[in-house]
Order: sequence, then C-alpha cells, then structure tokens
Amino acid sequence: MKILTRFIASAALAGLPMTVLAANWFDQPVDPGADHPDVPVAYSEDGRYYTEDDIPTYNVGEDGTVDWLTFSGFRRYHAECHVCHGPDGEGSTYAPKIKNSAVHMGYYDFYDVVVNGRQVGNSVMPHFGENPNVMCYLDDIYVYLKARGMDAVPRGRPAQKEAKSDSVREAEDACMGS
Repeated sequence: MKILTRFIASAALAGLPMTVLAANWFDQPVDPGADHPDVPVAYSEDGRYYTEDDIPTYNVGEDGTVDWLTFSGFRRYHAECHVCHGPDGEGSTYAPKIKNSAVHMGYYDFYDVVVNGRQVGNSVMPHFGENPNVMCYLDDIYVYLKARGMDAVPRGRPAQKEAKSDSVREAEDACMGS
C-alpha cells in the first residue's frame, strides 16, 4: 500500500491526471499467453484452487467445466457488481471495466478496494465491507474476474461447473449466518 501511496503522490506532483492512474489497472490489456504468477493452479483444497502463493485462482477443464468459485463468482458479480461495471466485467459508461483488475491489481489490492472503496477524481467506488452478499463471496468474484481477464472463460454464464464442495457450502452458510 505504501508503494501505491508514493506512486499516487508522485503522479500528483508530476501533474498527471488521476484518470491516468485508474487506467493502469482497469484499462491495461492482459496478455493471456504471458506469464502471470497469480494464475496457475498450484494446489486445490476442498473445491477451491490456489496459486503457489496461496492466492485463490480459477480452474477450467479442457471441456470448459469451471470450478465452483468461478461459477459462483459469475452469479455474485451479476447480482451485485454488473450494475455499475457492466456485464462480464466489460465496463459501462458509469464505471470502468474490471475484468483485468483481478490480474493487474492482485488479490490483496482488489480485496482492499472492494472492502474500503476508493475515489479517483470524480469516479467513486463505494465500500462493500459490510455487505454480506459481496463479502461472503469476494473470493468467488475475484476468481471469476481473473478468469474473465485472462480469457479463460467467455462472456456469459458458464455452461458447466464442478459441484459445490461441502467445505464451500459450510463456509457460505457460516458467513451468511445460516
């Protein structure tokens, strides 16, 4: 976070418009063929997939079957996020595309922006830290957007999905107070 703060301060001192800073995450293209260390599955645990740095990631089978979190992330994104950020993370006239944010920002920065919100110039991302419909499924949303940013899943509802594991079901129930 200190690096980001210094970068923003340096950019402000240099007279760069804040919209340039926002473009660094939201509008920067992703090369799916390039090495992205926060993408490959290193291991799975109870229906969740992780990179070697223990960051949640997606898993798409050769037949197009997506892991449960990617499928759930599609559903949760379209229930809470697409109103501003457009279908499939593609952006809208109201808010930037965010399908690449999960790739460029990384997990912890993405999490911080969703939980605490952010204002960049006239653009305001509200905080969702108290919204259980977002917070209980934030990993799902992140994984889905990462898969979209890497073109691992096409636009639209994934046709095939893995079954929801008991561990994922228990975590959802506990988070939602069921």
